[in-house]
Amino acid sequence: MKELIENIVRAIVDDSDAVKVTILDTESTTIYELHVAKEDVGKVIGKKGRNITALRIILAAGTSKLGDKRAILEVVD
Repeated sequence: MKELIENIVRAIVDDSDAVKVTILDTESTTIYELHVAKEDVGKVIGKKGRNITALRIILAAGTSKLGDKRAILEVVD
């Protein structure tokens, strides 16, 4: 999942070297923290949040097959 998110975001942003995903695991939730360059945050979020919503839907669909943990995607500057 981590690699999938990184590859999709690298195609969207200008500074693809700054894209990094870190994973934080808790008992019931897996949090994917997406780090991008400050100037690319708007591109990741997209107009009216469409890009980030689509990424979250892909993440939820992919992780639902892997287990019962809930997955959250957060954009961190």
